[in-house]
Amino acid sequence: MSHLETSINYVWLLMAGFMVFFMQAGFALVETGFTRAKNALHTMMMNLVVYAVGVLGFYTVGFAFMFGGVGGFASLNGGTMLNGLVEVAKGWGIIGTKGFFLTTGGTYTTAVYAMFMFQVVFMDAAATIPTGAMAERWRFKPFIIFGFFMSMFLYPLYGNWIWGGGWLASLGKTLHFGHGAIDFAGSGVVHAVGGLTALAGALVLGPRLGKFNKDGTPNAIPGHHLPMAILGTFILAFGWFGFNSGSTLAGTDLRIAVVAVNTMISSIAGAFGAMIVMWWKFGKPDGSMTANGLLAGLVAITAPCAFVESWAALIIGAVAGVLVVASVLFVERVLKVDDPVGAVSVHGACGLWGLLALGIFADGTYGIGFNGVGATAAKGVTGILFGDPGQLIAQLISMAVVIVWAFGVSYVFFKVLDKIVPMRVAPEVELQGLDMPEIGALAYPEFSLTGSGDVDVSNGH
Repeated sequence: MSHLETSINYVWLLMAGFMVFFMQAGFALVETGFTRAKNALHTMMMNLVVYAVGVLGFYTVGFAFMFGGVGGFASLNGGTMLNGLVEVAKGWGIIGTKGFFLTTGGTYTTAVYAMFMFQVVFMDAAATIPTGAMAERWRFKPFIIFGFFMSMFLYPLYGNWIWGGGWLASLGKTLHFGHGAIDFAGSGVVHAVGGLTALAGALVLGPRLGKFNKDGTPNAIPGHHLPMAILGTFILAFGWFGFNSGSTLAGTDLRIAVVAVNTMISSIAGAFGAMIVMWWKFGKPDGSMTANGLLAGLVAITAPCAFVESWAALIIGAVAGVLVVASVLFVERVLKVDDPVGAVSVHGACGLWGLLALGIFADGTYGIGFNGVGATAAKGVTGILFGDPGQLIAQLISMAVVIVWAFGVSYVFFKVLDKIVPMRVAPEVELQGLDMPEIGALAYPEFSLTGSGDVDVSNGH
């Protein structure tokens, strides 16, 4: 690879990473807009501080656990410095061991630093997702402890199995299931991990005061600033072009055009799908659900974006738009889980759908040699519609693993943490709002927030 090609790849990867970082602003605006004014600063602070905590955790150990066994980065002329994969058997890698503090194992190189810069912002997206589902009643101290747990352990290990040369990625070589489990930009690694962790956390934390009546029926608790949430949605959609297209890791890989178009098509299909379902079911084109539908389409296309044609992206996004509405209703009315922003449904349910969609719609036009499989074959990554049921099997395995790992492990973590450092604020703090008691300032000091957005809790809930 020429110096010019390598330079283009470096610049592309870093610019895409900067776009993904800007998504943090989108998350902050969406979550804050969908919650009440009396908790606005607390919600914003979680989105700010999870960045600091997450980067520190990923820098110290998370990056090494995730990518410390991946080998080199061909697009960056990265050599083979990250070759510390621990395997329980040949092809069954479970964790990396090089790159702690970006120094161990000879990893003080430009290629490793560029890769860290790009990957750390993906981790931060996953760590941010639970803050929305657990907003308005989560104490700040256990939230910080969670941030380290996510960035140092939960996210990196599953990420290693998919992106770090681990055992799920190797299923194509070890068990001959397609090209192994594939998740191009993170429907599973980022979004399902974040969404399923959010589900576990919201279950342990319990619903907000007044969310459910004694008979279990839910009450609406409107967010205080829906225009803010929709602005955040646009910022997320913009950053997603870096999220997905940047995952080529190479500006010289012209597939970035396909990835970008598929990302856009799926997002608008998700928005339309959610809007039409809400309009049909409730009589109005709900703004908040339309925004979540757009995000759902983005989440779903994130895994298959490089491997499908635009018509498939349209279907994937439309299904995600319908799915997010059904999931929100199921989570709230059947599971009795209080998720103020719909994070469990947008990221969890639609992240799983994205993994599955790849196993269905991948058309074989891209991905020859992906995960070390089929380097001499005529076809790339191929789903069941185009003749390879093995790829679907690999995707189903990765879905099962992420459910058990992200939900199961995080549920145990939250239960133990709650015993040691109680996670929920006192009822009087929740009624007052978390801004002053937890953060020491108000987001909107010029307004009197006493009683603002509160609901009747005389029923004991």
